[in-house]
Amino acid sequence: MPIMEPIHVIGLMPGSLEITPFAKEVLAVADMVVGGRRLLDACPDSLLRDEAERLPITKDLASVIEAISAAADDGKKVVVLADGDPLFFGIGKRLGEELGRENLIIEPAISTIQLAAARLGLSWEQMDFVSLHGRDDFSPLYAALVRADLIAVLTDATNTPAEVGRALLERGADCFSMTVLEDLGTPNEQIRPLALHETWGMDFSPLNLVILERLYPPEIELTLGIPDHFYLHQRNLITKLPVRATGLAYLNIEPSSTIWDLGAGSGSVSIEASHLARRGRVFAVERNKTRTAMIRENIRRTGAWLVDTVLGDLPDCLDDLPDPDRIFIGGGLGGPANENSTLLVKACDRLKPRGRIVVHSILLDTLHAAKDYFQSQGWPFGVTQLQVSATDPQAGDLRFKAQNPVFILWAVKP
Repeated sequence: MPIMEPIHVIGLMPGSLEITPFAKEVLAVADMVVGGRRLLDACPDSLLRDEAERLPITKDLASVIEAISAAADDGKKVVVLADGDPLFFGIGKRLGEELGRENLIIEPAISTIQLAAARLGLSWEQMDFVSLHGRDDFSPLYAALVRADLIAVLTDATNTPAEVGRALLERGADCFSMTVLEDLGTPNEQIRPLALHETWGMDFSPLNLVILERLYPPEIELTLGIPDHFYLHQRNLITKLPVRATGLAYLNIEPSSTIWDLGAGSGSVSIEASHLARRGRVFAVERNKTRTAMIRENIRRTGAWLVDTVLGDLPDCLDDLPDPDRIFIGGGLGGPANENSTLLVKACDRLKPRGRIVVHSILLDTLHAAKDYFQSQGWPFGVTQLQVSATDPQAGDLRFKAQNPVFILWAVKP
């Protein structure tokens, strides 16, 4: 049941900010009107009581919500103005979380997305939606590029259409077309289909929306169990399909997992991990420039846009990466070149609590070193030896050809 004076959350028409008759009735008796400065400016004094307070929404949203709550608790009538639909990337969700949905009366207008879809004649029930407002990374956009053929991107002053175009080109995602819609619902409305590279250096109205549409599918469908020969790789440096599948199973990847693939080689583990971590982040870390280029090409061919390729020496290049939920180490622990490496210690130190790490090894020394470390830390761990034989043509028939045995060591950080 409501515990305060109900708060009206009113959506204004995108662009024109037209105020509906219902909104006028609510505003006429309001004690406090809250909204962004553009929305408050669209609300003339003639609609309000003389003593009505105007409260602009600032970056300190917590203080604004506190003021709304205090006013409603005192029995004052509060109206919050929003652009379009308050529950579509709007303030309505936050107000419901903080003040209780039962204390809100929401009157939406059509959303900017609806207006854009109408202008372009697009059916939008299967459209994916990405907001880059206030973000310092594009991971939600990259995830949407993987799963959707039609994407609406809400931009801000930093993450502009030009930055969206740059991000797609850096990933090699030139299989998408871009349309920028500016000042929708106003006399200055402009709709511009643009090639991604054309956006470089262009200026756009602050009121803009980007629509991305897939032109053609990836060359290779992104799934689990992609055949080894579909991946570009160097000197057989690839985690082969049966071993890859087992390692991914032991990683126990969740949709929102952040994953490090250290010593990524061809990037096959990273690429297939991104199919599972569809709302997370995946980093393929490789120190060899040629193999790094191959990873990027494999990402392009599979459309695994969620994968970030990191070129650098381990473990120093890990400093700027976000802490992982899952770590896969397929290389960089064994052999003379890695005798003094602190990679395992640093990786385990950065792993989040209850995170999982999987190490693949064909060398006994590497197996024992990793096992001894996990044992010394008191982590639950286990080892599986995987010996795979695959059919191979011979004398008009088939024989089984053995592959190298691999030790798969897994551990969980308490």
